[in-house]
Amino acid sequence: MLRLPRQSCSSKVLSSCLQRPYRQARIRTLASHVRQWTPDDFGPLTDIEKIMVNSIKATGPLSFATYMQLCLSHPTHGYYMNPEHAVFGTRGDFTTSPEISQVFGELLAVWLLERWMNSAPSQPFRIIELGPGRGTLMDDMLRVCPTRAFTPTFPASRSKLTNVHLAETSPAMRALQESKLKRTVHEGSPGIAWHDALDDIPRSPDTYTMVVAHEFFDALPVHLIEKTSHGWHEVLIALSQDQSVRYTMPTAQPTENVLHGDSRKSASKPQAVSSRWTPVLSPTPTATSTLLGNLSPRFANLPVGSRIEVSDTVVKAARSIAELIMQDSVGRSALVVDYGAEHATGNSLRAFKEHKIVDIFHRPGECDITANVDFALLKESLGHDVTSLGTLRQGEFLKRLGVQLRAASLIRTAPTMERKKAVEDDVSRLVDPLGMGGQYAVLGITSGKKGDQGCWPFLDVEHNNNI
Repeated sequence: MLRLPRQSCSSKVLSSCLQRPYRQARIRTLASHVRQWTPDDFGPLTDIEKIMVNSIKATGPLSFATYMQLCLSHPTHGYYMNPEHAVFGTRGDFTTSPEISQVFGELLAVWLLERWMNSAPSQPFRIIELGPGRGTLMDDMLRVCPTRAFTPTFPASRSKLTNVHLAETSPAMRALQESKLKRTVHEGSPGIAWHDALDDIPRSPDTYTMVVAHEFFDALPVHLIEKTSHGWHEVLIALSQDQSVRYTMPTAQPTENVLHGDSRKSASKPQAVSSRWTPVLSPTPTATSTLLGNLSPRFANLPVGSRIEVSDTVVKAARSIAELIMQDSVGRSALVVDYGAEHATGNSLRAFKEHKIVDIFHRPGECDITANVDFALLKESLGHDVTSLGTLRQGEFLKRLGVQLRAASLIRTAPTMERKKAVEDDVSRLVDPLGMGGQYAVLGITSGKKGDQGCWPFLDVEHNNNI
């Protein structure tokens, strides 16, 4: 999930997958004399850090994936699970595209409804959102779709929307979503159902399924792995002043960067950061690092010294989406909007607090953590039973769908000059190529075998907007 300073920032809630136990190979056991930290070292331990210390004592350094999972989705102390965390907006730690302008959600709904009208207009349809945030995006999408609470923009879709499914693990976030969508939940049809896991959403062969995942994948836990002359090793997290940690670091010299601006250098020793935690390298390849290093054929060509962030949870979630929209009796479609590009990165992990980027180990459990999405891996994971469209930069996607026309309409009906200016500024933020418009990518997915690339606005992507 993209997190920027207040002028341009965004978010999303964690996948339902994250609450499930996360398996990791045991690397080594540290000595029992792990130092007991005091408030004078780096401040008092957070609840998550207490769990980390005990875990490291028992099983050795943690993976970055486990760290993300603990920080974001621990049942009681996780960032998204604790109702005391404001998370979104000026009172929270970041802002999302739907929170900036209603136009964003409206245009996503327009694309999905257009796909339905072109393939199965006589069939009922349903909408699935993964990681619904505060419910703002779904609220805006339902403004376009038919409910008793909203007048539909697409009259042909009246009475065809059967239900809405929201994949959300956090009780705190569910309460926000229900409050936002209460007009639909209590006054209108369709009904809304919440699910703990993506795989819990039922199949519906006779219903056209629309899936939207906005800032969903960038919140899934990633492993950090590094290629050495002996294979892929995993970068782990240890206590920075624990003298019992002894890990062999790669001896290869840094190689030419092939990851589009990723900075990777081999180091002779762990590089401590401004906290009580430090990254270390596993002494040998592990089952996890070997598996992740072979997830994509692209990784085989990376030189020794390459360090990349890889998420097997992203792979599993992509496969689940593909299964949801595979062709049955009617078609299906999906939209993925997230921060990233069609290549791996090795240094995108970052934490956000009060609209500012902070140390990745700053106050674990009290900050948001996000990582860039490798859209190439996401597309590879979808398989060959669905068609991937794009990717397009968000700004180009919205412009092709007529964002300026929609903005002009809102400006004409705005009651004050201040409101007119706000609408104009908000839309400019969404399409700014140096901000959100250039940093977010949009991937379309449709049911059926690959090969049908003639779908607006993803035409001529390879020639004009490939990322």
